[in-house]
Amino acid sequence: MNRFAESAGLGHEPLPLVVVISGPSGAGKDSVVQRMKERGCPFHFVVTATDRPPRPGEVHGRDYYFYPTEVFERMIANSEMLEHAIVYGQLKGIPKAHVQEALDSGQDVVMRLDVQGADTVKSMIPEAITVFLTVESEEELVARLRERRTESPEALQHRLDMARRELGRIPDFDYTVVNRHCSLDAAVDDVVAIIRAEHCRSVQHKIEL
Repeated sequence: MNRFAESAGLGHEPLPLVVVISGPSGAGKDSVVQRMKERGCPFHFVVTATDRPPRPGEVHGRDYYFYPTEVFERMIANSEMLEHAIVYGQLKGIPKAHVQEALDSGQDVVMRLDVQGADTVKSMIPEAITVFLTVESEEELVARLRERRTESPEALQHRLDMARRELGRIPDFDYTVVNRHCSLDAAVDDVVAIIRAEHCRSVQHKIEL
């Protein structure tokens, strides 16, 4: 590298990022991450661990890491989880080792978490980039949750109440992306643009877990 390039900071490799995609149930977090995978985006997508049994068609290590409750609790006790919480009666968390391995390899890390999990990761990794995924209106969010038809009326109401509270947390996030009806690719474009912009920052920080 010549002296001009060295003094100007040219030619440096961008440091890997931790990007958290969060938001209320029904906003489409899983859909956005899945579309990013389908596009072949060069990110490491963190797979969440849970103590619930797999549903039909789910694969260990692809959809979730399915651990027995006693194994999950032992990992918590050994500080092997970056974050963990009880979500709708189920233990969920992010294994720390998977994140560290990706960062060590120079890959950006993308994780999709509920709002509570996003809070925990941001407190542990202040440099993490947080993206709040939402929809164009509360009515649209209600419609999406009802279309699932996978929960009892009581459970559905609980999710709706929580979603309304979570929408009030938007100002706490670095970015907001609206996942409009039938416009999934536009939402993915926005997330990818955010990551590209963060890599263009003049000052970057190495993330340490």
